[in-house]
Amino acid sequence: MRPQERPAAPSFQRIPAISATPRSLLAAILSLACLLSLSVELPASAATPAAGKDRKPKTDAVLKGLPIIELSPDEAILHALNRLAYGPRPGDVEHVRQMGLAKWIEQQLNPNSIDDKTVEARLQDYPTLHMSTAKLIDEYPQPKQAEKQAEKQAQARAQQEQRRSDAAATVVEKDMQSAPGQPANAEAPAATPVSAPQSWPDNPNAPAPMKQQTPLKAAANAAGRRDVLGGGDPNNVPRAIAEDSKRPQRVVAELSMAKMTRAIYSERQLQQVMDDFWFNHFNVFAAKGEDRYYLTSYERDVIQPHALGKFKDLLTATAKSPAMLFYLDNFLSVDPRATQRQAAERAMRQQRRRGGFGWPPRPSANPQQAKKNERGLNENYGRELMELHTLGVDGGYSQKDVTEVARCFTGWTIDKPRQYADFKFDDRLHDPDPKYVLGKKIHAGGMKDGEQVIDLLVHHPNTAKFISTKLARRFVSDNPPRALVETMARTFQSSDGDIRAVLKIMIWSPEFWSRESYHAKIKTPFELVVSEVRALGTDVDTPLPLVQWVGRIGEPLYQCQPPTGYADKAEAWVNTGALLNRLNYSLALAGNKMRGARTDVPSLLGLDSSADAKSALDRAVQVLLGGQAGPTTVETLEKQLDNPQVLQAKLDDPRKQVDLGVVAGLVLGAPEFQRR
Repeated sequence: MRPQERPAAPSFQRIPAISATPRSLLAAILSLACLLSLSVELPASAATPAAGKDRKPKTDAVLKGLPIIELSPDEAILHALNRLAYGPRPGDVEHVRQMGLAKWIEQQLNPNSIDDKTVEARLQDYPTLHMSTAKLIDEYPQPKQAEKQAEKQAQARAQQEQRRSDAAATVVEKDMQSAPGQPANAEAPAATPVSAPQSWPDNPNAPAPMKQQTPLKAAANAAGRRDVLGGGDPNNVPRAIAEDSKRPQRVVAELSMAKMTRAIYSERQLQQVMDDFWFNHFNVFAAKGEDRYYLTSYERDVIQPHALGKFKDLLTATAKSPAMLFYLDNFLSVDPRATQRQAAERAMRQQRRRGGFGWPPRPSANPQQAKKNERGLNENYGRELMELHTLGVDGGYSQKDVTEVARCFTGWTIDKPRQYADFKFDDRLHDPDPKYVLGKKIHAGGMKDGEQVIDLLVHHPNTAKFISTKLARRFVSDNPPRALVETMARTFQSSDGDIRAVLKIMIWSPEFWSRESYHAKIKTPFELVVSEVRALGTDVDTPLPLVQWVGRIGEPLYQCQPPTGYADKAEAWVNTGALLNRLNYSLALAGNKMRGARTDVPSLLGLDSSADAKSALDRAVQVLLGGQAGPTTVETLEKQLDNPQVLQAKLDDPRKQVDLGVVAGLVLGAPEFQRR
């Protein structure tokens, strides 16, 4: 179907961020729909290499030291800022041009060399970031049972009202879809709900599900009734996460706002990108029981310090983290014979205390309860350690290996989970017998059994390949070149898993700077929200609405339930409802309809509202897209210039002023900006 023939999605009428009919912004929506083809149309000048294949082009001084032959200097700088950072801010392209692209990249690979005091000052607004787990549990306790019950009743009432509202909106949509001369009950396209209410699991403390969900389903689950960061009006602040709230939800809210603040304002951009990458790789679900308290330390003390270090150190830190131990239930995993051993030891102690006269041991007060409390082997962590963290799903391991790895990690548990939650190895719960993992005998003894498994997995060739593939998929393309992945994997092995060394090999490869890699990745909701704020130079005082927009578009922060983390391929994020929400967000941000965020579009574009609409559009394309808008995009946007919303006037009003916020919002909604 040709774009101009595609009907407007009826759900567009229900989105409160835009006070317009579907026809008024139809062309802009259809420009977003171009993403469905997973191709971006660039200007002819951008699609042609700077020099012919028969001669070696002269390298620009800005690109010195980098294998860049297919991209112009400005394209290369934009490519680096979109891949190794969260997009350019006003003035960033010129700053990198003056510094030299290679030097800027070297700085990003060594973040401690960059002064980041400005963002640290902003993070002082979030006191929970520096608290210990014990202090978080003490200061942000779970609500009392009565309060929980009242909250459930309120949620049920809200769901009932939502269902009524949805039903009424559906009727209105059908009426508005009816064209002149068409009966009101004529068949209309099915509405795509913007955010459908979903329910959380009934028992958040139950073992984490191991079967993979689709990314969109996972995002929908995370946008459910108990997720205060994933849906509803982004400008509304739920009571549970207000600044003076002492609910546990406030802890995750501050984590989310801090993540948003760092991504927007930090000069250490690659550090922020890698923090996000590794958290997603070693995903932990915030809504599972006590993990809402453990995540602060998990990100601060486990992910961030090791994001550009040795992979073995990072993997070991995650294995010992109470957040991971709780999420994948390894803190409950014990040798099934441990209970019998402990009972025998108790009997021997009783015998010694009673003088050794052969009296029988005292029976358990409640044998049935004792049987119920018995714990056994839990394979969740052993499976995900190999499938998701190291070897990959096709990594050459068997179910027997999963069981053996689980045996190796028995006794890796949490000391006082509801008080201070420190890592603890309990030798009494550990399986002392030899194990065999991937054909190797594991019998180092005690905690060293697990450490020996980590060492074995880190140095396995399939781990090098799997981690290199994921990194190349994040930074290069959804289907990265095999030769590049192999080169990265060799570096991973030769450098003993040095993450920085692997990244450097990738960045200094011709594949990273190829024309095929340019604009080859769809931005995730988080990347889109952050990159628009940076592109507009928006001043953000309160990042919470931005956090809630990320959830509304489909990627609630810290709320991915399956251990797979969020997907990093285009098909996970390209669907009608998400694209409409992306456009809504663009218009709200550029139009200053976002609480706690101020955007000065006239100053950014160097224009005022009396400017000619065509000039405003051309300027917005130049500033926000680097002048790289395909002919179809330009033609589609130009058709909107007579729209009353753009001109801030009725159709018959001779006096017209251009709404620069709407123009900028439409340009940000173009396919070219949805990619990085």
